[in-house]
Formats: sequence, structure tokens, C-alpha cells
Amino acid sequence: MLLTIVSAVFVFGLLVLVHEWGHFITAKMTGMRVDEFAIGFGPKLLDWRKGETLYAIRAIPLGGYNKIAGMDLDEEENDAGERAYYRRPVWARMIVILAGSFMNFVLPVVLFFLIFAFAGIQTPNTEPIVGGVMTGAPAESAGLMAGDKIITINGQQVTEWKDISTLLSDGAGKPYEVTYQRGEDIGKTTVIPMEDEATKRVVIGIQGTLVTQNVSIGEAASLSVEKTVTIIKSMLGALVLLFTQEGASAELSGPIGVAQMAGEVAQHGFIPLLNFAAFLSLNLGIVNLLPVPALDGGHFVTLCIEAVRGKQMSKQVMYYIQTVGVVLLISLMIFATFNDVTR
Repeated sequence: MLLTIVSAVFVFGLLVLVHEWGHFITAKMTGMRVDEFAIGFGPKLLDWRKGETLYAIRAIPLGGYNKIAGMDLDEEENDAGERAYYRRPVWARMIVILAGSFMNFVLPVVLFFLIFAFAGIQTPNTEPIVGGVMTGAPAESAGLMAGDKIITINGQQVTEWKDISTLLSDGAGKPYEVTYQRGEDIGKTTVIPMEDEATKRVVIGIQGTLVTQNVSIGEAASLSVEKTVTIIKSMLGALVLLFTQEGASAELSGPIGVAQMAGEVAQHGFIPLLNFAAFLSLNLGIVNLLPVPALDGGHFVTLCIEAVRGKQMSKQVMYYIQTVGVVLLISLMIFATFNDVTR
């Protein structure tokens, strides 16, 4: 439980902090007045002022926030003058709004670079050596363990990892005799494969091993960008399915589910947790750009409308738009949390 809490705080804190820092730095660069930049939420533990901005560390370490003068609709006219958010040019406000998600795309590149540069890259081992056995899977029932080397299946030689899938491809529910090497000993067991409901493939519930390869700084930089782009493309495809495939939304996870996943990933080490944080950062960046009121994407759409109209929307209209957005987000959060609890 403690590991789950610490891991969740680390992941959520890092992602939201980087996101808010994007808004903060671009607000400063475009001439807006930032009254406060806080790490965390809740009561202040420590604060100091540098120039016009109050910097604070707060009790709940789950991210952070900015207080940009003139950005809050309920805020009374302030003395920021032309440096107030709503008085700045549309292009400046667009930059500030998009900067949060932009930083969520930059963070994974940095994390992947650090992982590749210091831990190398891991590629699947072609040898038929069991790297892990899934709980409750046929392989576990058959007594197979991590480190076992599969030698034959029903008497047919296994020389590469891919041979395992080939020899079991049409055997769901049928018994197979497996010969394996464990250390210096040779053993035999019977395994009955099952069909994976998601992939429709015949499996016995084992994972292969990985081979670590060191790479240069240049290769690490190139691979980090390549991996980030690949994940973004995959997420965009999944997002399309979410809105087009019946029942896809049932897989939606909320804060509880994400926190649980963070704890499970952290059990395998800090590197997997960094990978998970990078993946989640890209997810946050993409979702936050959706044209939904109260999200940065929705705010950007209103700025585009303002640019076309040549004037700002009234505070009353903006209030109604944001209210609708908040209701939608709360409803989605409740649905996602319900999914987490029922799972």
C-alpha cells in the first residue's frame, strides 16, 4: 500500500507539475503577470517571493498550479493592466494554453532518453527461455518457472521463442507434453493451452526474456523521439476506437485505477515506473487537447473563435461554456472511478 501511494504521488506530481510549469514559463515569456506558482495543493508548508510571483510548496504533493492575473472568470478587475491574461493578444494566450500539453509531450522524450542513455535498450531474446509465468495461467498449473528453457513440445524441437507459438497455435484445450531444462536438470510436464479472449491467440501464459544493449547518447536521443512518436500514434488510434467501438469505454480508468497500476509497475523497479510516467504523460497531453470545455483544448477552441470574431466572448458565455465542461469532466471522472471500484 505504501509503495502504491508513493508511486502514485510521484507520477501524478511529476506530470501535473511539468504541465503547469509549461503554462507558467510561457505566461512569463509573453508578458503576463503570474501571482503564484505552487507545487502541490492545500495548506502552505513553505513560501517565498521572488519579484512579483509567490512560490509555494503545499501539503498535498499532487502536481501544482499557476495563478495568472486576469485568467479567473470570477476575478475582479485587477491592477495587472495590460499584463492581465485577458488583455494579452490572442496568439499569446494560445501559446500559454497549449504549453501545458506541449510539456507533457516533451517529458516522455526526456524520460525515454534518460532510460536509454543510462539503462540501455531491451530487446526480446530469441532463445526459448521463460522470463515470467502469469498467475493462474496454464504454465503455472503445469509447474513451469522463470528461467526454464523449453526444449521440445510434443517431441518437436524448440530452437527459438517463436517456435512455441507455432507448435501451440491450434491446441487450445489439448494437452501438450513439454520438455524443459531447469539448471542442469531436464524435466517434463503437461500443459493445456487456452485461448486469450482479447487476442484470440492460443497461449499458456509465459513471457520471454529480454536482452539489454547499451546505446550511444545520439542513439538514445533518436530512439527516445522515435518511441514517443510511436506511442502517440498508438494512443490516437485507441482514442478513435474509444468513440467508435461499442463498449470500448468500459476500459476507461480513473485516478484509483491509475494509482493501482503505478504501484504494480513500481514493484518491478524505478525504470518501469519512469516508462509508465512517460506513457501517462502522453495520455494526459492528448486528452487535455480534446475540444472539451474546461480542458486546454476547449479553451483553445474559444480562442480560435475569438480570433475569427475579432473580439472576446462575454464572461457570461464563457461561464456557461466552462460550467458545461466541468459537469462533463465530473461525470466522466465518476464513471471512470466506478470502473476502478468494480474492477
